[in-house]
Amino acid sequence: MKSGSKLLAFFFFFLFFFSSFHIVAFGYKGKGGYEGAGDEGYDEGQGGGQEEKQADKEKIFVLPRSKQVMRSEAGEFRVVRGYISKGYVNQSPMHIGFINMEPKSLFLPQYLDSSLIIFVRRGKAKIGWINKESLVETNLKIGDVYRIPAGSSFYIVNTGEGQILQMICSIDTSESLQMGVFQSFFIGGGMSPVSILSGFDETTLTAAFNVSSGELEAFLTGQQGGPMVFVNGTHDERILASFMQLKHQERLNDMEDEDEENNEEEQDSWTWRKLLGFVFSENASKKEKKKSSDAINLYDRKPDFENKHGSSRALTYDDYEPLRHSDIGVYLVNLTAGAMMAPHINPMATEYGVVLRGSGKIQVVYPNGSSAMKATVNEGDVFWVPRYFPFCQIASRRGPFEFFGFSTSARDNRPQFLVGASSILQTMKGPEFARAFGVNESSYDKLINAQKQSIILPSTPASPPKLLPDEPQQEEEQEQQKEEDRDHQHQHKGYQGGSIIELWE
Repeated sequence: MKSGSKLLAFFFFFLFFFSSFHIVAFGYKGKGGYEGAGDEGYDEGQGGGQEEKQADKEKIFVLPRSKQVMRSEAGEFRVVRGYISKGYVNQSPMHIGFINMEPKSLFLPQYLDSSLIIFVRRGKAKIGWINKESLVETNLKIGDVYRIPAGSSFYIVNTGEGQILQMICSIDTSESLQMGVFQSFFIGGGMSPVSILSGFDETTLTAAFNVSSGELEAFLTGQQGGPMVFVNGTHDERILASFMQLKHQERLNDMEDEDEENNEEEQDSWTWRKLLGFVFSENASKKEKKKSSDAINLYDRKPDFENKHGSSRALTYDDYEPLRHSDIGVYLVNLTAGAMMAPHINPMATEYGVVLRGSGKIQVVYPNGSSAMKATVNEGDVFWVPRYFPFCQIASRRGPFEFFGFSTSARDNRPQFLVGASSILQTMKGPEFARAFGVNESSYDKLINAQKQSIILPSTPASPPKLLPDEPQQEEEQEQQKEEDRDHQHQHKGYQGGSIIELWE
């Protein structure tokens, strides 16, 4: 009887233990229904208590920490993954990349399965890429926007004297292989990174290049510096020399005189050698260079809207034709301390934003009228707002708030503002809207006419009405300041959404 009782007790213990294990192991299904928000999501602080879970929920549209996808002594490439939100975002998400390069460094020649739209945040750069079998070289400065198509071979050189080069880019995955965030195919390389040429067998390559096995081995094994290398004459001189060994074997200037058959046979090696020659030669023939004006500067453009509270600029394909191919728009917003971009909706696009300077709050609203997010964002944070969702941005009272970003449409987005002198409530005012709010027309007109400003608004009225007693208003202001202080401290104590602030230091 005793052994039977022990066996029964053991059975119930066994059943309880494995039921609990099943709940622990399989009860978690990700965050908020957004694909990619599980293993690749908030990868620190999971299971850390109700307060942390609530903090994650409050920052549902603040994207998690950036992931390092490339790094070497000369620089790094970090990526913040965009999310596929069921029903809201295109099934090929846009990712946000951060390229950080040391002075006199080169991002090795490669091509990607995704298009890049690059914004120069700091420094100067030279970008070269193959366009219709010609090398296009463009010098970029702060504020320039430039597009590199998917599948086009390119390189980037930091040309700023003693300056770090910092660039933000959209990564358009609509043409990608869906093999990770994006796929790089390095043309230039050796041991690290490995050149795609190394995948062909020796017989094929020696015949294709018309060189000996020894020359080929030296050419394909010399690079060990990673995807970004120094090119200042004190690093990798042997590598640069090996790249140039093949260049003198043919005269590029005479290629236009060769017959069409030879051109077709030599096309691949010609573009490859031409690319290498322009990267490493200061005296390349001007005849072979094709200057491109395909860059546009955001800071040089007149604001689309401006008042004493801030300004906004937007680029569409009417302003910059290359945006048409990716169907991605670009924008830049500056808000003075305490100013607000009025509540509005984007009827045509999802919006991604990167905080360039200062801090502020992002408020997003669900379709049912409840708050989806009210989060403080700081320099380096990346946020996004799904198409159709109402939202607004409010600068901290500490100082100006500047953010830059991309939208998933290159057309004129025509945001619809919900509040302000040019809002929907003004445009459509009448008995129908008054009835919808359950007030008479006089009350409706009085309320919507109280705000004389439009689009970018002051945070509070110039002469706020007094509350009786005064204490509640003071307490509310103090609590708001405390909240800003807590968010500011939280960002510096480990909230990884702001980890990419290191790129701006």
